[in-house]
Amino acid sequence: MSPIPAELVARATISYDAVQAVGETVYWIEGRADGDVLVCWTATDGRQDVLPEGFHVASHVHEYGGGAYLATERDVWFCDADDQRIYHVRDHRHPVPVTPVPASPGALRYADLRLLSGTDKLVSVRERHEETLVHNELVVLPDDGSAEPTVIASGDDFYMSPEPSPDGRRLTWVSWNAPLMPWDGARLWLADVLPDGTLTGTRLVAGGDDESVCQPQWSDDGTLHFVSDRSGWWNLYAWREGRTEPVITGEFEVAAAPWEFGYRTYEIQDSQITAIIQQGPSHSLVVRRLNGDLERLAFPYTSIKPYLAMAGGKVAFIGSSPTRLPTVVLGAPDGSVHELTSADVTLDPASLVRPEPFTFGTRDGGEAHGLYYPPLGGSDRPPPLLVRAHPGPTANWPLRLDLHAQYFTSRGFAVADVDYRGSTGYGRAYRLGLRRRWGVVDATDCTDAARHLVSAGRADLGRMAIWGASAGGYTVLRALAVTDVFAAGIARSAVVDLESWGRTVPKFQAHHAELLGSDRLSEAGESEIETRRPLLLIHGDEDRVTSIDQVQALAQHLNNVLIVIHGAGHTLRKLADVQDVLFAELEFILACFR
Repeated sequence: MSPIPAELVARATISYDAVQAVGETVYWIEGRADGDVLVCWTATDGRQDVLPEGFHVASHVHEYGGGAYLATERDVWFCDADDQRIYHVRDHRHPVPVTPVPASPGALRYADLRLLSGTDKLVSVRERHEETLVHNELVVLPDDGSAEPTVIASGDDFYMSPEPSPDGRRLTWVSWNAPLMPWDGARLWLADVLPDGTLTGTRLVAGGDDESVCQPQWSDDGTLHFVSDRSGWWNLYAWREGRTEPVITGEFEVAAAPWEFGYRTYEIQDSQITAIIQQGPSHSLVVRRLNGDLERLAFPYTSIKPYLAMAGGKVAFIGSSPTRLPTVVLGAPDGSVHELTSADVTLDPASLVRPEPFTFGTRDGGEAHGLYYPPLGGSDRPPPLLVRAHPGPTANWPLRLDLHAQYFTSRGFAVADVDYRGSTGYGRAYRLGLRRRWGVVDATDCTDAARHLVSAGRADLGRMAIWGASAGGYTVLRALAVTDVFAAGIARSAVVDLESWGRTVPKFQAHHAELLGSDRLSEAGESEIETRRPLLLIHGDEDRVTSIDQVQALAQHLNNVLIVIHGAGHTLRKLADVQDVLFAELEFILACFR
């Protein structure tokens, strides 16, 4: 019997996100099977849910959301997952809505809530849905809902990260326009705030079509900090009265691709800066001292989500490692840690395999990267291999405990997680390596990774399958169409056809394929997926990111198996669904290898 049963994998699906801190109280959002719950922790009372039962916290701006709450000493404002209105809670009383009822459910959505210092006003991103049109803008509103929101910035396609200065007299924010995504090119703006909360004197601080800027923050002395990839890497800079200076720089990333609102990968306290840095699949925490020296904090975590908060003299974050599931952590300067959450699973360390980073050459003379999981207990002969393509596609595989991978390694499989060109963590040039080549380079990189492992004796050429979800599902379909290396493929929540997907996907990604879509595929008219290899399609019937209609049409066209998960969205959250899908994936691959 495998030491990693499907039921154990399913029970470990609780997620943690959006860490904030007020004094020494730590807040976070806990993703449970029935919804996202706001939780807080204090040394006196431990963990407790912040809101009454039945209230779930989630923003649906861009569909991916984030930035869904703001906590202060006495107050919490949050976006309700059901009606998308902002609600206010004072001193643990019942939540009260502060934004108007929209004309239709979900027509008004909010994210990145901020208080204007010294006022009774909130600033936020708002997304307005009017029939087929979607408008994104910045608004200001009374924090008690006594008046309707007023638009203070509009005209660009997207807005993110409004940050008032400590004295409340200035506001900075990030915006960008299609077809760019924020990791392609964005601009950082600064304006003066008038007494009514509206803006004047807007000027550009940094950024452009060929520079990605994100995560502006102010220090107490009025210095504006921001992350930019102008050097080829997402590094940290400071701006004051027109002068920009480097703060934390090097061949590493100090940001993650902003798929969601609310990311905060550095924190400023007492003139010291604590930051997450990423190098390939691995993260670490560093502190920049007053003299400019960087000191690495010796915490036992190799993957850190893009949320940092200072709680007193400690840093709160979400950490994991190849032997630890994600947990909310309080880390002290001396390296000691206090884990505030724990998964409802017990794992024997002897049942886990450690992923090994590897680099391989690509067929066009390039270089790509991945993580290799050997089968548990080793193998006398090359093992069967499951290659996994990450979603995004602008993302990466982190160096952390992945129970989906361990489920297969505990059954004699090797697993290879491929950070194909286009992935994050390797600098701007690598991140843009998929531009005009989506469906080509990602597919061939996954194939070249498999062949590399075969040549190294670490995989069996006759027993290799490929798996992917969302954008990774598209990589699976393309890999099966252009190569005969894989005996089978599994695609969850897959993008099927880029042109059709661009017409149905939410506004945030509607133009994504314009920059990434392959000119070669377009010129050849290769919009349909053709493959004779066995293919398992898995899709939720409530997926708002990738339409089930396209997957159903593909399954009918290829006469392949489609498993429809009723009530599921773009990801699986229910324990029974996770178990059923794992069983189906394993049985499918084993049948294809016979």
